[in-house]
Amino acid sequence: MEEISDEKIQKLLTSYKRKRQKEKERYERLKDTEDFKNKNRQNARNYWRRNKEKKKKHYEENREYINACQSYKYWVKKGMVDKWIEKSPEKYELLKSSGYFKLKNPSPST
Repeated sequence: MEEISDEKIQKLLTSYKRKRQKEKERYERLKDTEDFKNKNRQNARNYWRRNKEKKKKHYEENREYINACQSYKYWVKKGMVDKWIEKSPEKYELLKSSGYFKLKNPSPST
């Protein structure tokens, strides 16, 4: 495999940046048109119809985890996380073991 020179790398990077900038400008120009919105909505509907079963299967497989997340968020909104931990220790342990607090929240008591 041949070596790529620094000059060629810089040329590729600048052309990539220009291309991304032009794509962004084009998107900004077209995003508010009715035709663009209708196409996007239709694509979203088609995607949803094609993947409805996949979403259902994902939800069924992760029902307990999703339920625990929703329950936790509800109690956080009420400001009573400590009470939730006492009331549902199994849900708390499920979220703790899956790394939910490390990924999304700094601590369960906030």
